[in-house]
Amino acid sequence: MSSPLQSLKILDFSTLLPGPYATMMLADLGADVLRIEAPNRVDLIRHMPPFDSEGNSAQHAVLGRSKKSLGLNLKADGAADLVKKLITDGGYNIIVEQFRPGVMDRLGVGYETLRENCPDLIFCSLTGYGQTGPFKQRAGHDLNYLALSGILSYYGRKEQTPPPIPVQVADIGAGSLNLAIGLLAAVIRRTQTGEGGTVDISMFDGSLAWNNLGAAATLIGNTDLQQEENILNGGSFYDLYETKEGRLLSVGSLEPKFWGGFCTAIGRSDLFPKGVDFTLANQQSFKAEIKEAIASKTLAEWTDIFAQLDVCVEPVLTTSEALDHPHAIARHIVVDVPMHNGDSQKQIGTPIKISNHEPEYRFTGSAVGAHTAEILTGLGYSTAEIEQLQQSGMVK
Repeated sequence: MSSPLQSLKILDFSTLLPGPYATMMLADLGADVLRIEAPNRVDLIRHMPPFDSEGNSAQHAVLGRSKKSLGLNLKADGAADLVKKLITDGGYNIIVEQFRPGVMDRLGVGYETLRENCPDLIFCSLTGYGQTGPFKQRAGHDLNYLALSGILSYYGRKEQTPPPIPVQVADIGAGSLNLAIGLLAAVIRRTQTGEGGTVDISMFDGSLAWNNLGAAATLIGNTDLQQEENILNGGSFYDLYETKEGRLLSVGSLEPKFWGGFCTAIGRSDLFPKGVDFTLANQQSFKAEIKEAIASKTLAEWTDIFAQLDVCVEPVLTTSEALDHPHAIARHIVVDVPMHNGDSQKQIGTPIKISNHEPEYRFTGSAVGAHTAEILTGLGYSTAEIEQLQQSGMVK
């Protein structure tokens, strides 16, 4: 049984979350991913709790799974030559990097330099603001990209400062996923034409693209969306409601057939005419009546009621409850990944399911340089040469 991406060989220079998450997805589908890690650089992901039985960050154990690690100081003399050797002799013809624009060039491993050794090289750059524009050298994080994209301007409740979104929407959604898509699109083009090239992924660009509702309102409707003034952001009955004990129930019964079933279930069939009229005044005026009805029962009681109905109503689960949910179990979401000490670790597996392919989770994230000797030996270096490179500080 072959893996869909087993022909891909990727040098991964990325750190933190967005790049490593993208290359983790590709590794899950069979790509050969080699992480190029600076021996003395602090990768915050490696220091994030909780820590597993090997003393490694659980976050890194996931993001680094199935990837080999070569410890390489890119600033050392000869480092650029080793990267070129990995391309020419090792067959790694896809690059993923997450430095600010120009850094790879200064290190002697930029696209124009490396393509001399590999004309069909695919060179993927993931940054906050892209390779061009006035913000290209500006630092940023998930919250900043979402802020500049306009998304946060209509997120949250009126007259309340909204909290940060707990999932890294810009990092993973606008960054990791777009990087994987762009990389694979470039691979398909290369297969068809023999042409390599660059892939420029900006988390700001991706966040703005994900703001499709806000953009449509502005570009077509000439207005800016506001908090709780849209069908999907709390301006309608599409919302979260507190149950008797303070847990939350999600109600997404937008279509008339779902809305009718919901009204019947809560004993308020009289609310049906109001729910099919999506004017703001109408929607906000009767949400209090829905709140009162939902607050009359516990989450467990409502879950039992709506489990029998197809009306787009579900309980808001904790993470532990979500992982133990029968559907998550049936979909084999949690997998066992081998650890380096012989144990196994439970992780979230790939959500991408392809016929005739069973994902192989080879091992959890490795220590920096765990595979340096193996990789260099494969490139033809002798044991003495490897020891010399290690003593010089170029590799670990």
